[in-house]
Amino acid sequence: MSYHRSIAIEFCHCDPAGIVFYPRYAEMVNSVVENFMAEEVGYPFAQMIAEGYGMPTARLEVDFRKPSRLGDRLDWHLRVEHLGRTSARFLLTADDRIEARATVVWMDRDFRPAPWPAHIRPRFEAHHA
Repeated sequence: MSYHRSIAIEFCHCDPAGIVFYPRYAEMVNSVVENFMAEEVGYPFAQMIAEGYGMPTARLEVDFRKPSRLGDRLDWHLRVEHLGRTSARFLLTADDRIEARATVVWMDRDFRPAPWPAHIRPRFEAHHA
């Protein structure tokens, strides 16, 4: 099972030539992960941070396959490619344009890696390929 989210390419995503400026893809990846946590896991970032936890990205790998232009709409798909004790790697694709792997780590209140909480791990397992 994969999570899906569509993102329209707007002026703020583009360079002067009207092509997505590559760091904006990192923002889109984070947006898809953030919305996945809220919509599929039921644990929004706002609640996570308010409770003193975090899920920072520890590694981000991106393959840029084709440019995206102002006015395009990208259909993003996220699936859990790997699920470890304290980390997970998400595979995110947006049509034929980009493929990204984002490794996140669950952090406890002391900013140390900790095992996935019982309310999160099963939701990740449901999206694990």
